[in-house]
Amino acid sequence: MIKNVLVAQSGGPSPVINNSLRGLIDTCKMFPDKFGKIYGGWHGIEGVLKEELIDLSAQAEEEIALLRITPAAGSIGTCRYKLKDKQQKDFERVIEIFKAHNIGYFFYIGGNDSQHTAYKVSQIANEKGIDLVATGVPKTIDNDVGDSEFKLIDHTPGYGSVARYWSHLVQNANEENMGSSPADPVLVIQAMGRKIGYIPAAARLADPKREMPLQIYLTESKITLEELADNVNDQLTKDGRCIVVISEGFDVGKIGEVKDAFGHTSFGSSKVSVYQAVVNYLNEKGIKAKGAARGQVMGTDQRDTMIYASTVDLDEAYKVGQKAVEVALYDGNGWMATILRTPGIIYNVTYDKVPLEKVALSERFFPEKWIAKNRIDVTDDFLNYVRPLIGEDWVSVPIINGRQRFARFKQVFAEKKLPNYTPEAY
Repeated sequence: MIKNVLVAQSGGPSPVINNSLRGLIDTCKMFPDKFGKIYGGWHGIEGVLKEELIDLSAQAEEEIALLRITPAAGSIGTCRYKLKDKQQKDFERVIEIFKAHNIGYFFYIGGNDSQHTAYKVSQIANEKGIDLVATGVPKTIDNDVGDSEFKLIDHTPGYGSVARYWSHLVQNANEENMGSSPADPVLVIQAMGRKIGYIPAAARLADPKREMPLQIYLTESKITLEELADNVNDQLTKDGRCIVVISEGFDVGKIGEVKDAFGHTSFGSSKVSVYQAVVNYLNEKGIKAKGAARGQVMGTDQRDTMIYASTVDLDEAYKVGQKAVEVALYDGNGWMATILRTPGIIYNVTYDKVPLEKVALSERFFPEKWIAKNRIDVTDDFLNYVRPLIGEDWVSVPIINGRQRFARFKQVFAEKKLPNYTPEAY
């Protein structure tokens, strides 16, 4: 019996997330005898709970193709709604939706919390004997899905593009700092990364020979503000200027933090920015140079700017979406499609599967061996790991009348068959 497909996204977007969606749609269409209608949960699992299912089968081929160069998650939306174990009504509602719309395949694109949701859905399907295949598709710019040994996944789609973004951003910031250093000798730039340092670490790609006066502070650096100030002043004494890239998770004390729906600190919504706390501290303590420290926070442009997307990242995001369909078709319920690096000096990857249970219960850290001895830099081994992910060429983005052309789906939704429902956590 042909079953319908439901795909949804969760968590922060990325420049390449829609390419995983495209890989799923294209590959499902290759098997019309296995897959029926393809639906998208409008704004993730929230849309599933509300029975808001956009009909992806009804979309024009041109719009599907344009997903390749459409960043963020505007095509079908994302959410930060977490299905916690205690929310049994929510899980029951999800199963009701699946039954009502003949859903036999559920794909969830996202990070750790999303993979946990996919795992719980796969568990319930097994427990209740439901004919359902739940498959995870990895996504996160933080590169924190999986394990620190890189056996579950080498890197997540989205990370290569944000690493490329930081490589170029710091190069350009350095050009300005060289020119404006008599007035603004210290530039502090805040990077995303609540508790893991892969994003700020990528700033070193801008200066692999270490010729810039660049200091990198990961959350894992465990350096105090006082030590940071001393480091900056040492750099000023030597070079007369200093660029500081600092993780949003760097400990500067109380920042009036705000939590998102996943329970994570939402630094963009908190009362004090980390970079501003550092700038204030440096200027109040005094810097060993004429002028003052200034700073800026790079916001959601890290994850929604297509022009900085890595072509390698785009291709891998598409292929991991394809692999997810293959896994669902031939291996059944309870897996996540994954990317594994082939050993050797030539960069190459293979696409495989890992149990959702292992991913849901795992946690990745930035390897201590990749943090330099001075705690304000990363090693060449890290650069060897990340360099292939950012690619070589610029992505080609179509322009019409000076504006980027992104995918635009028709708002065609499946007919609702169940009573209205309010998600438990509302």
